[in-house]
Amino acid sequence: MIDYTEDYLLDKEIKILQPVNGYRASTDAVLLAASACNIHPNDAILDIGSGTGAVSLCIASRFEKLQPNITGVELQTELAELANKSAKANSFDFLKYINADAFNSGLPFCSFDHVFTNPPYFESSMPTSPKKGKALAHTFGKYNLADWVSLCIKMVKPQGYFYMINRAEALDEILTALKGRMGDITIIPLYSKAEQAAKRVIVRAKKDSKAPLSIAKGVIIHKNDGSYSEEAEQILRKGAAL
Repeated sequence: MIDYTEDYLLDKEIKILQPVNGYRASTDAVLLAASACNIHPNDAILDIGSGTGAVSLCIASRFEKLQPNITGVELQTELAELANKSAKANSFDFLKYINADAFNSGLPFCSFDHVFTNPPYFESSMPTSPKKGKALAHTFGKYNLADWVSLCIKMVKPQGYFYMINRAEALDEILTALKGRMGDITIIPLYSKAEQAAKRVIVRAKKDSKAPLSIAKGVIIHKNDGSYSEEAEQILRKGAAL
């Protein structure tokens, strides 16, 4: 087992184990989890590229009373092991992580009511961290963003939901991959500070829906002094929904 630290999410509501040197969760994971909607008891939820488990741990905490069946898929063995330890530490018996290539996980297509992903932000040709664990987490390897979105869509049940957070400049590619397969698309811009361009977006969509696309008002994460905005504070510390 690699060296790890014991950290917390949602104002110490959730314990999360993370490698000392390697991929560590960011606020993106908490924001993505906050976009979950229409979760019902025993729903099947998938977290693709789950990393240290931050997205699915936050979902498990928020919907613990509903006892959804949550599965995370993670390529890096050490991260999957840490995520399972985190699930156990939080007594989330309905949450498990499997160590597998997301594209060859053995999980059946069209079997999940909700599919979440905080995927790599960079193509394999772009520079990234010299640390192997971070590099693996930040790049797609032999795949690309369109491949990743297509995989997620295949895993969603008819009328199920897809959720993704990514760079704002990747929005065109994401929407192209969703076209004709997902509807009721909601785009939630994420602004680092007021009067700045959005650097991140959350995209939420419903499979086989014909409802039109909409753009939410977005979330400003920081005040000018660098502290969290009131809305971000409620989401990142108190577990509020987007």
